[in-house]
Amino acid sequence: MPMKAISYYSILCLFISCSWKDKTSQNEWQSLFNGKNLDNWIVKIHHHEVGDNYANTFRVSDGVIQVNYDQYESFDNRYGHLYYKEPFSSYHLKFKYRFTDQWMADAPRYTYRNSGVMFHSQDPRTILKEQDWPISVEFQMLADAGDGQERPTGNMCSPGTEVFFQGKMDPRHCISSSSPTFQYDEWVDGELMVFGDSLVIHKINGENVLEYTKPQIGGGVANGYDPAIKIDGKPLTEGYIALQAEGQGVEFKDIQIKQIGRRP
Repeated sequence: MPMKAISYYSILCLFISCSWKDKTSQNEWQSLFNGKNLDNWIVKIHHHEVGDNYANTFRVSDGVIQVNYDQYESFDNRYGHLYYKEPFSSYHLKFKYRFTDQWMADAPRYTYRNSGVMFHSQDPRTILKEQDWPISVEFQMLADAGDGQERPTGNMCSPGTEVFFQGKMDPRHCISSSSPTFQYDEWVDGELMVFGDSLVIHKINGENVLEYTKPQIGGGVANGYDPAIKIDGKPLTEGYIALQAEGQGVEFKDIQIKQIGRRP
C-alpha cells in the first residue's frame, strides 16, 4: 500500500503480527455499567470530596448514565468525573453517547456540546477537593454547535499529560480527529483501543479517526493537584476510566471493555 496510508496501528501489527488479536479472542466483553445504578463507579466533582455526587449530577434513567443539571442553581466550575472502580492498562473500550439540550449558562463557552471519556487517569481517591481536572488523557466528544463550523468528535485532549503525534511530542492541549460533525442528540459509537503506554487509537462509528503514541504525564491545564502525583515524563501504562461532566448534559450507555494483550 502507499506509504502515506500506513498508520501507526498498521506498523505495530507488522512488527508483532497482530498477536494481540489472538489474546483478545481469549477475553470476553465486560459491561462496566449494569443499566440500573452506579454500583462500581466513583464520583469526584471539583469543590467536593470524593464520593459526593453533588445535586445528583450523575444518575441512571431508562438504562443510561446521565449527566444532569436539573438540581443545580449555578455551575460554579463544578467539573465532574465518574470513575469506574478499577484501573485498566491495555484494552478495547466501546460506548455510546449523545448530548441533551441542557447546558449551564455560567459554564465556560467551550463546554457547550462538549464532554469526554477520560482514561489512563490518576486514581480518583488521589484527586484533591480543589483539583479541577484529573491528570489523564481525554477522548473528547463534540457536536454541532449550530454556528456552521465543523466540530469533529473523538479528539484527544491532555490535562496534565502529553502525547506523541505523527512521531513527535505535540505541544497542543487538544488534537482534532478526522471524524465528521454530528448533531447533538444523535447517538454516536465511540471506541478506544489502548496499548499501555505505546499506542492509542480513537474510533467513531467504527472508523479510525485518530492515532497517537507514548501517553505520559506532563504539560499543563490541570490545577490544584498533589505535586507528588504529577511526575512529568512518567509513562502512562495504566489508569482509571471516567465519564466527564462539565456543564453540558450528556448520556452514556452500552459501556463495555475487553482487555487485550500489550505489545510484547
